Amino acid sequence: MSGLKGCISQGSTKEQALSNIKEAIAGYVAALEEDGLPVPEDDFETFLVVM
Repeated sequence: MSGLKGCISQGSTKEQALSNIKEAIAGYVAALEEDGLPVPEDDFETFLVVM
């Protein structure tokens, strides 16, 4: 299973959480590319937990 280890985010609303994680993913991928590291394929499962 591929994934972005340690790439997490949160928000006070669903919309904010989605916006924040999209920003976190973009930054994570940019950092991998800058370091010449492979970017995992998007074949991982996603879990959404709302409490």
